[in-house]
Amino acid sequence: MIRAAVVGAAGYIGGEVLRLLLGHPRVEVAAAVSSRFPGKRVDGPHPNLRGVTDLTFCTEEQLTEYDVLFLATPHRTTMRTLPRLAALAKTVIDLSGDFRLRDAEVFRRYYGEPHEAPELLDEFVPGFPELAREQLTGADRIAVPGCMAAAAILALTPLTDEGLIEPDVDVDARTGSSGSGATAGEANLHAERSGALRLFATSGHRHEAEIAQACGVRPTMTATGVEAVRGVQVVCRTRLREGITEQEVRAAYRRRYAEEPFVRVVAQRRGLYRLPEPKILLGSNFCDVGFALQPDSRRLLAVSALDNLVKGGAGNAVQSLNVRMGWPERLGLEFPGLHPV
Repeated sequence: MIRAAVVGAAGYIGGEVLRLLLGHPRVEVAAAVSSRFPGKRVDGPHPNLRGVTDLTFCTEEQLTEYDVLFLATPHRTTMRTLPRLAALAKTVIDLSGDFRLRDAEVFRRYYGEPHEAPELLDEFVPGFPELAREQLTGADRIAVPGCMAAAAILALTPLTDEGLIEPDVDVDARTGSSGSGATAGEANLHAERSGALRLFATSGHRHEAEIAQACGVRPTMTATGVEAVRGVQVVCRTRLREGITEQEVRAAYRRRYAEEPFVRVVAQRRGLYRLPEPKILLGSNFCDVGFALQPDSRRLLAVSALDNLVKGGAGNAVQSLNVRMGWPERLGLEFPGLHPV
């Protein structure tokens, strides 16, 4: 049994980390940090945890020593706090965007300010078992990818691994309101969000840099906020290289994900759920990926879906912890999702 602490535990991602760890057979949640609710019960902001834990929030100053530290803090915050928190645990798993990119100049361009701990960037391994399983084994610094970036990367990787597509990719992402966090402000009020299809980050979305870094493509990304609370669906529009057939594309997906415990290939010709749909993935650590070709054309749609708080965040973090510790990857992550919802 290892001891874990979660910093930023009152937010949506932090709460999801708590939910998964409280059900994990080899982890004890020893501390949950919140600057907003110190001394208050965890099941206040996270009512789904009623009867599951009597834990109360503490402050950063009350932290002691742990085996693993999860940082569910806002973007641009982790790089400031990590130098003083890193000594508290052998393993640090960061769920913010601060250590996802390897290049400090790329970070500055996409996040709008210089990185405050550039000397630490090379210490972090991607918290992405499907791409970095060998690196994660024994890793002490882990950076979990962004939710829409993770979905796009999993959709594109079979195609880029085998050189099946041209490098220019349009990434069209749709996301539920929980992706904006628990303190998102006026734009996320029900009166403003309900019924809206809000296009945001119409150029220079920060996930472009993650997709380019992982897949070696030239992505142009837009994201749209939709009515849902949870869930991400990503449609990547690209072109096959000359002479590539549908059969080769299907075979590439099957080969790439044949042994992956949490990626399923969904590309059927009929049925209600013939392409990836986030609704049936809610609460699960699965990412469904699929594709569709336009007839008599080299135009390809690569599609993926996941729960932004689980496979797009907390679930990837716990899966990465399982890999790092040499445990079965499914440990604590067996929930399959619900249908109907």
